[in-house]
Amino acid sequence: MKRLLITFLSIALAFTAATAQVGDSRNRLSVGFSGGMGTSRISFIPTIKQTTSLGPTFGVSVRHISEKYFFLICGTQVECNFASRGWTELIDDGSGNEYTRVANYIEVPFLAHLGFGREYRGFHGYINLGPQVGYLLNEKEIYGGKEPWDISNRPNQVTEQYGKDIENKLDYGITGSVGLEILTGSGNFGIEGRYYFGLGNIYGITKKDYFARCANSTISVRLTYSFTLF
Repeated sequence: MKRLLITFLSIALAFTAATAQVGDSRNRLSVGFSGGMGTSRISFIPTIKQTTSLGPTFGVSVRHISEKYFFLICGTQVECNFASRGWTELIDDGSGNEYTRVANYIEVPFLAHLGFGREYRGFHGYINLGPQVGYLLNEKEIYGGKEPWDISNRPNQVTEQYGKDIENKLDYGITGSVGLEILTGSGNFGIEGRYYFGLGNIYGITKKDYFARCANSTISVRLTYSFTLF
């Protein structure tokens, strides 16, 4: 219930930013493209030791600026992205084994956009915040290191994840980003850092299930390009 409340509050924040008209009215629509790399991990309980897992991310966005309130440029942004997530285990039990799970998602964030700086030419900074839903496209297990594969001495004896497909393909959570753009006559060029905190779990977490929590968490850096339609 607490997780659902957080999600609904974020949706309300985005809706309020989109509909409130207490400043100078704007009606500017832009389309953008982004691409970059992200680091991902799964918050497991019981704990699984992990190291950095890198994967690409790219997508398209539509941003609508609706008003300027004092120095804040307010609007909404909707995106459709591809993101490669998963986790890479840090196996230090002497077996020499290596293990990585790659999980590819389609993500759709619904974001409130708060910008500051120049509106047309020059530097424009911004903060985006809102809920995100995603859907698992496919996944792959990568076993590596020394052979044979030996799980007898795994830390905490956590081995349930091996060979176990992701059960919940639908994912949801909260995402936020901070970015800087240079607005030019040829379009807007920028860089953005983003964090995603998953509220859903990739496996079941009922009393009969093994894991009590197993949620996605990602940090990504993207280069962006956008242009104004009107």
